[in-house]
Amino acid sequence: MEENKPYIGAIDQGTTSTRFFVFDRKATVVAMHQVEHRQMYPRPGWVEHDPVEILDNTRKSVRAVFDGAGISARSLAGLGITNQRETTVVWNRKTGRPYCNAIVWQDIRTDDLCRKMAVEGDMWCFKDRVGLPLSTYFSGPKIRWIIENVDGVKKAVESGEAVFGNMDTWLIWWLTGGPEKGVLATDVTNAGRTMLMNIRDLCWDETMLAAMGVTRSMLPEIRSSSEVYGYTDKDGVFGGEIPIAGDLGDQQAALFGQTCFRVGDAKNTYGTGCFLLLNTGEQPVYSNFGLLTTPAYKIGNSLAVYALEGSIAIAGSLVQWIRDNLGMIRSSGEIETIAREVPDNGGVYFVPAFSGLFAPHWQSDASGIIAGLTHYAKRGHLARSVLEACAFQAREIFEAMEKDSRVRLNELKVDGGMTENDLLMQFQADILDVPVIRPENMETTVLGAAYAAGLATGFWKDFSELETHWRKDRTWIPDMSKETRAALYEGWKKAIVKSCC
Repeated sequence: MEENKPYIGAIDQGTTSTRFFVFDRKATVVAMHQVEHRQMYPRPGWVEHDPVEILDNTRKSVRAVFDGAGISARSLAGLGITNQRETTVVWNRKTGRPYCNAIVWQDIRTDDLCRKMAVEGDMWCFKDRVGLPLSTYFSGPKIRWIIENVDGVKKAVESGEAVFGNMDTWLIWWLTGGPEKGVLATDVTNAGRTMLMNIRDLCWDETMLAAMGVTRSMLPEIRSSSEVYGYTDKDGVFGGEIPIAGDLGDQQAALFGQTCFRVGDAKNTYGTGCFLLLNTGEQPVYSNFGLLTTPAYKIGNSLAVYALEGSIAIAGSLVQWIRDNLGMIRSSGEIETIAREVPDNGGVYFVPAFSGLFAPHWQSDASGIIAGLTHYAKRGHLARSVLEACAFQAREIFEAMEKDSRVRLNELKVDGGMTENDLLMQFQADILDVPVIRPENMETTVLGAAYAAGLATGFWKDFSELETHWRKDRTWIPDMSKETRAALYEGWKKAIVKSCC
């Protein structure tokens, strides 16, 4: 690494926006720019993004940082990428044009397809191979749907012209040159969310390819999470050859950015969805309680590290729904103010099963419900029920993790936009009965991608150096009686049963 390269760059391609960050050696944000993209809902249960729009927004974000902060691309030692996982793009390798919009991770159009693939009705029939249940969540069924339902794709697959990628692969391919010389690559954390990668040998699994109807020729090469995959096109937005050297799915990136490097370390990210990950070490731990077994990261030639994950589809997006669909608030921050108008939820529970229920239930036919409404209920009770829904779902996952790992979790590191909500964080600590800890730098997802790129390029030396950058901002201590905690959680479990009926 040259000493005149004082910065590392990272792209955060998320569910609602794309952001470009520049960090210095102390992992401090030097500059950032964000551009939102459209959310498209062509049919009930369908969620789509325009991958070309996302690519354009990525370029806009990079240009804005360089122009606004006076930073030159030549000052970057490397570039990391983190991305919304499972969101699926199939495009033509000769033209670069997608055959259709990207199918987003929240989309449930493949529900019938997943049920038909289940051996004797067992949605976990492939768990030993991929660590995952058959679910609309993952990329494999989405690829099969595109092949079977989008004009021209099946023929393009047969001719070798069609290729697949999650958003990380799409961006790496374009940033390294696209149709002429683009690198078709992904990392183990993203490949592990396709239902096509064998969880143990970290290679594409022939049995799974056959089950999903996917050919090997359309898939990217699986690489580690921290190595040089290629260099940015000198004629592209970076204007030079910058090594792309880090690639992590967003939730694994947050685990890495939180420096959860030891077995038993756990974090929860409160974003569009809610994702709780627990580091389980160098051997995959298979869940008996509805959790996902997933690669956490693989640094260069080192052994892969695995995690147990509990995925919640609707968290911050529920606050957005209250704002946009009901008009109950004008901004997301108002939800806390309204929730504080009342001392408790008044018996009101909101189960946000808009895309079914993810972990630990995996009920794709569950419906969103508001339970416990009476004449007593006010807008404050509804606001509280929205916030508490995130915490209740996290507790379900927390308990499942302790059962699977046989480890008592004594604290929870948190990140994501919703951690700014003090009421939610205090309730999370109360309902879990453990301290909840927020770091000073809450941009842990994109920081994880920067860390991976920095390790690969020598910008940072090792894990010990990364750990020096993590600093505590605030801790919420449990302050709820055992009886109240039990009563509230019992009410939640009753609401879950009604959601699944």
